Amino acid sequence: MPALPELARRIALAPWWALELLSSAKSFADNPLLGSARLNRLGLHRVRLRAAHALSARRRAGLAAALAPAEREAFARDGYLVRHDLLPAADFAALRESLLARPAPAREMLQGDTLTRRIALDPAFRRAVPALQGLIEHPLFRAATRHVAAYDREPWLYLQTILSHVRAAAPDPQTHLHADTFHPTMKAWFFLGEVAADEGPFTYVPGSHRLTPERLAWESRRAESAAREPCRMSARGSLRIEADELPALGLPPPRALAVPANTLVVADTFGFHARGPSLRPGLRIEVWAYDRRNPFWPASTDAPLAWLGLLPRRAPLYWAALDARERLGGGRNPWRDAGLKRAGDPAA
Repeated sequence: MPALPELARRIALAPWWALELLSSAKSFADNPLLGSARLNRLGLHRVRLRAAHALSARRRAGLAAALAPAEREAFARDGYLVRHDLLPAADFAALRESLLARPAPAREMLQGDTLTRRIALDPAFRRAVPALQGLIEHPLFRAATRHVAAYDREPWLYLQTILSHVRAAAPDPQTHLHADTFHPTMKAWFFLGEVAADEGPFTYVPGSHRLTPERLAWESRRAESAAREPCRMSARGSLRIEADELPALGLPPPRALAVPANTLVVADTFGFHARGPSLRPGLRIEVWAYDRRNPFWPASTDAPLAWLGLLPRRAPLYWAALDARERLGGGRNPWRDAGLKRAGDPAA
């Protein structure tokens, strides 16, 4: 039986844990209801998966008309879209030069031997780089990010840099095939430079975004023991998978997307994906977009946030909230303040 302080904590948190069942919460380790072997044997994880995917499919159907039929078919088949030469060459060159030249407040996180730097594309940055609006308002960028996210709103936007082999450490955990969470989500990369096959390309298992009977059974089995997984990422809801497990799920081998500059990739990261291994120290810079909302929310818009003008300000507000939580003893913010940086600056 739990000690009295622990029992009191569980009783106090029980309503919150129950509410999280109807949210995007995914951590098997942090929520004893989500991580309960008994509840998951009875079908809790299976029910959440089915409901989340059904609601996402309905929202996507309402956003489908903005994509060309060929693009809708490619996404439905593969789980991602690729468009080379998204911008006219002169526009791309001007945008790239402006993005790389501007110093701005940056945050950095180390995972294994890889450093990720992010610069929020907030209103101040956009005013300084007006050419950025041509990308944000590009018809395919708008339509694809919203369709894949299943939400009609602007995604979170960053200028992101990936610096590989910056220290002697365990490999980057993002190079292990995984799903981000249990429901459809969107990530997008607009690459400012060429990405070679041996320089950490985005890697995806085509078709793995679909909730097939095989995937549903695999998820259900993993959910029963995920809270006790030695892999911290899996225990927190980002389930890892080995390449030799894919055939049993009816899935093909992973596909590495080595692409030239001026390429847009938009993917549903419920599908299995990873950052490909980089065989040497390298630097990859992209405009990175992300959207993950409560999958059980039926509406496809965030009107209040849009009315208040908060959508472009979410990233700095989020970082400030993490800083405040750390100061109050609520856990370390992994996104450390790096001061003013340019995207291409070397790792400190």
